[in-house]
Amino acid sequence: MSGYFSSIAPLRFDPDSDGPAFRHYDPDEILLGKRMEDHLRFAVAYWHSFGWEGGDPFGGRTFDRPWFPADTMELAEARAEAAFDLFRILGVPFFCFHDHDVRPEGASLSESRDRLNRIADIFEARMAEGGPGLLWGTANLFSNRRYMAGAATNPDPDVFAYAAATVRDCMDVTHRLGGQNYVLWGGREGYETLLNTDLEQELDHMGRFLSLVVDYKHKIGFKGAILVEPKPQEPTKHQYDYDVATVYALLQRHGLENEVKLNIEQGHAILAGHSFEHELALARTLGVLGSIDMNRNDYQSGWDTDQFPNSVPETALAYYEILRAGGFTTGGTNFDAKLRRQSLDPEDLVMAHAGAMDVCARGLKAAARMLQDDLLESARRDRYAGWQSPAAQAMLGKGATLDGIADAATASGLDPQPVSGRQERLENLVNRYV
Repeated sequence: MSGYFSSIAPLRFDPDSDGPAFRHYDPDEILLGKRMEDHLRFAVAYWHSFGWEGGDPFGGRTFDRPWFPADTMELAEARAEAAFDLFRILGVPFFCFHDHDVRPEGASLSESRDRLNRIADIFEARMAEGGPGLLWGTANLFSNRRYMAGAATNPDPDVFAYAAATVRDCMDVTHRLGGQNYVLWGGREGYETLLNTDLEQELDHMGRFLSLVVDYKHKIGFKGAILVEPKPQEPTKHQYDYDVATVYALLQRHGLENEVKLNIEQGHAILAGHSFEHELALARTLGVLGSIDMNRNDYQSGWDTDQFPNSVPETALAYYEILRAGGFTTGGTNFDAKLRRQSLDPEDLVMAHAGAMDVCARGLKAAARMLQDDLLESARRDRYAGWQSPAAQAMLGKGATLDGIADAATASGLDPQPVSGRQERLENLVNRYV
């Protein structure tokens, strides 16, 4: 143990415990023929858990941790050791990181790359000792002032090239560490005003950059998935990866819909005006559901607050869509969530994750029961049952024409009457499980 978490014992499943423990998350519980751990595939986010200092727009650091400000390699190495201590306490199978989270930026691209590999040496050693695997790696292409006008969409081609070099180095490390995915989040791939923006050119550049990433994946033999993470705004006024539908349109435009999947965040879905389950259901329908960032927003705030999840009904509906998609393959449940800035103690970070893991476990169990009982799906099939008739199927066939359908409807004297959607009954049904 590095010292920071040394007073905290590894958590165990103990539903009757009065102390720190999992009360609902039992990694070995079998649901739908698979262990709970293998369904949920939990990951800890390095940036919020070990990089965030507790600041906000009106005040600076509130957390006092021995590796802050992590602006030297020695402090970055101490942070890495503390991170793997937390991973062991929680027993998570995965973690995620940005390059900027794990090492201070160097004076050149080469120095930044070397520093990243130096930290990767520590990761590799700790992983070999039984530490968690890497769910995904990614590059921070938004914090440095060079990216104030975007990375792939920057009007300066030198920034595009710098971002390409950074992503290549991060992909190499992700590949080296056996990462299961590589994520691109376009934090500043958007615009503040159309008055100085060539929208068409920026969209083309974003698509070209993504194509280059896919090409490089195949060149190095990376077997994981390339994921894009949608977000509608914040920090930019409008981001080009607004939501699932917007990203899918970009993928289609550049012929990447079979190469790239999505990492979908609950908080980003809310900012886009959607529910989390809507975004997951649409990604499932389009065949691009990859992985999730599990958190929540404060519904009284209009920004991305990245709080740990605490709503079982919300998580149940999310995992219901994931189970309907067949479950995760390379993806998993990453806690892209941070403590509140008044939660100062090491135990706060442990208990935040433990509580969130229990909430997800309860949601998963409810979702599995709903799927097994088939009551929701039965009601859905009944609602669309009329489409199973030969006449209805013929309307969807290649030989159908609008005037042919119209003539048949007129001749038959059709007078369809509304049928109840029974929404409240179905909401009540869901509440039986959660």
